[in-house]
Amino acid sequence: MLRTDVKIFAGTSNGELAKKIGEKYGLPLGDVEIVRFKDGEVYVRIDETVRGRDVFVVQPTGEPVNENLMELLIFIDALKRASARTINVMIPYYGYARQDRKSSPREPITSKLVANLLTTAGANRIVTMDLHADQIQGFFDIPVDHMQALPLLAKYFIQKGLHGDDVVVVSPDIGGVKRARKLAEWLDCKIAIIDKRRPKPNMSEVMNLIGEVEGKIAIFIDDMIDTAGTITNGAEAIMARGARECYACCTHGVFSDPAIERLEKSCLKEIVITDSLRQPERKKLDKITILSVDEIFAEAMRRIVNNQSVSELFEKKHK
Repeated sequence: MLRTDVKIFAGTSNGELAKKIGEKYGLPLGDVEIVRFKDGEVYVRIDETVRGRDVFVVQPTGEPVNENLMELLIFIDALKRASARTINVMIPYYGYARQDRKSSPREPITSKLVANLLTTAGANRIVTMDLHADQIQGFFDIPVDHMQALPLLAKYFIQKGLHGDDVVVVSPDIGGVKRARKLAEWLDCKIAIIDKRRPKPNMSEVMNLIGEVEGKIAIFIDDMIDTAGTITNGAEAIMARGARECYACCTHGVFSDPAIERLEKSCLKEIVITDSLRQPERKKLDKITILSVDEIFAEAMRRIVNNQSVSELFEKKHK
């Protein structure tokens, strides 16, 4: 049963996804005016009453990260000053998530700073998906619902018949082993791990392979693909060690240059991503498949509104 005191709004970052979430939930998007002035300042005005309403705002903070983040903060402030009862911020892709710790002296922890900004602006709840590091949830002093795209990705490969002993799930680095193991459980197969060294940011060098890939169909999994160096280098290394085919999947297709060029030239047969980030036409290759997370966020929204458990969405393995 839909409550009449719920509203959903879209920022400019991914209006298509916001509209699909609204349709799955059963609500049209709310009226809002968002203007960017010539000097770069952002203006947001809510064109309908939100007083006493539970409001959801959909705004991934992808490229351009700073503009989309600032727009979101202003959006939250507008809702707060308009007396919304709760402000629930849906951030399918959480920008700055990779700056989650100090790896050398005098570095910022920017993902914590962003958490502080969102909370101070007036957000009451964050709904996000596949954070780069799970512990970022602890940077917030407000509830965080952490969605997972893995069941969606797993079901896609199962429907294609890619499961069982002929398949191996590959983690592109040591840090992604937990994610790879979860996908392997869905696909009833084994895992392999690439031990890589990263000389500097956005550059990776394949070092060693742990696991057996010869004669198997390899599926790489990661939380995001940025410049695609890690995935494409890993795919080449796996094929050189006797893998039959290579696939890749991730939640967030960041695709910073030269990612598209690398993916197009790579030996990867298919790259499966979600629509957590809006992809411009120039980034839509034939070998890139986009799955929608609209159902996941709509159901999370429904459960939040009705005070039901959100974690139950991901507790059972539904094949």
